[in-house]
This record gives sequence, structure tokens and C-alpha cells, in this order.
Amino acid sequence: MPSVSRLTPARYVGAALVCLLAFVALYLFFVRDETGQAIDQLAFNGAEDGTTGMAVTQSLLDLIPSVMVAVGAIVSLVIAVVRRAWFALVVAVAGAMAAVVTTQLLKNIVLTRPDLGVDGYVSNSFPSGHTTVAAASALVVFLVASPHTRWLAGTIGAAFAVAAGVSTLVSLWHRPSDVIAALLVVAFWGCVSGAVLTRLGGRQRAAQIPTPAKVGLRLQTWIAVLAGIVTAVAVGIGATGAFGSQAAPLAYLGAVTAIVAVGFVLAISATRLFDRLP
Repeated sequence: MPSVSRLTPARYVGAALVCLLAFVALYLFFVRDETGQAIDQLAFNGAEDGTTGMAVTQSLLDLIPSVMVAVGAIVSLVIAVVRRAWFALVVAVAGAMAAVVTTQLLKNIVLTRPDLGVDGYVSNSFPSGHTTVAAASALVVFLVASPHTRWLAGTIGAAFAVAAGVSTLVSLWHRPSDVIAALLVVAFWGCVSGAVLTRLGGRQRAAQIPTPAKVGLRLQTWIAVLAGIVTAVAVGIGATGAFGSQAAPLAYLGAVTAIVAVGFVLAISATRLFDRLP
């Protein structure tokens, strides 16, 4: 019979600090530094050059604030009713709302984007609001799901959040760093939610990760690795300057795969971090 022990918030607090540090580093380089701004803008220019898929991504973005959030709410409520996980639902919704509010405060009030002479629009768009809403909706489902199905919720949620984030880039609403920053904001509040759940009555079972979860982890890992390889190749070729003025499409490709890689690295981390949280 598997042993049962009291959960501690230490692992979630530590993961939240990692997300916070990554967010700060992202902001300082891609928003406050001239080189970072130039790289970010180059990828944005690559998206601007390719208009394929604009109508599709625009439709997706139009659905996020209403239909997709409603779908996430219904799925979460059904799971909560079946599992009688009302406390988890309240914590998850609070974490999601905190993430959305945090993004709006950071983007519109707290953070600024200095004009460092990089060609392109100057207004601050860091982090992405649409990506935050999509990822926050996925977070609620993830937290109320059972430990045996949480890997599936994480995989589907990451795919949905990444699709929404890439759509904002394709539709020329956001730069790549805006999207990744939004994912980090939601990840931070997801960790805070995990810490709350452990402090207010959570107990863990010292059991092995279920086989389906292991399969899900392998799938998430393959996606993250392949996307990371493409990003690394794009960055490496771009650093050589071989494409010169034609580097924008390459930067765009690298930005898209970077978003995919970060999204699924966070999914992997969440699946492992929450594997024993009931």
C-alpha cells in the first residue's frame, strides 16, 4: 500500500521563483536592451512578411476571450462536480484570474518599453493578454484534473496556449517575447496555486507516475526537443549573418519554435511538479 505524507509548498515556491527570474531576464533583454529589441523586432518583421494563415489566426484570437474561456469553464466545472474538487476549483480560478490581472497591470501600468532606436512600433505589449487568457483557461482544467489525467490536460492545454500565442504573432498583435512572458506569468500563478493547495490540506501518495503519464511526458519531451533544435539551428544560422537582410523569415521560424519549446517545457515541468498533488 503506498505511503501517504504531508505535502510541502517548497517545490512550488521554488518553481515560482524560477518563473519570476525568467520573466525578469526576458524583460530586461528583449524590452530594455537594444540587441534584444532588434532580435524580437526581426522575428516580428518576419511574421509581417508572411500573411498566410492570417484569417485563421484572427478567428482563433476572436474566440479566445469568450468561447474558449467558456469551454474551459464548463470542462473545469464538470471535472469538479465529478471529482467533488471544489476547493481545487476555487484555487484554480483564483490563480487564473490573478494571472490575467497581473498581465494587464504589467503591460499597461508597470512595465515600459524604451525607444532604443529599433525600427518598429514602440508601444509596450509585454506580456500578451490573449496568450495569458488562453493559458490561464488551460491552467484551471489542469489543476482540477485528477493526477492520472493531469498529463493529458497539460499536453492539450500547452498546445492550446501555444497556438493562441503563435496566433498573436502571426496576426501581428504581439512580439515573440510577449507570448513567452505571458506563459511565464501563468506558470508563476500555477505554482502559487500549487503551494496554496499543499498548505491547506493536501496529502501526497508516494506512488510511481502512472504509465499514461509517462507516455504523455515522452510526447511532451519530443515536441519540446524538436522545437528547441529548430530554434537553436535558426539562432545559429542567424548569428553567422549568412542571410543578411533576408534573416527575418528565419528569425520568425525560430521565434515560433521557441514559443512551442517553452510551452511544452512548462507542460513537462507542470506534469512532474504536480504528479502527486491530489
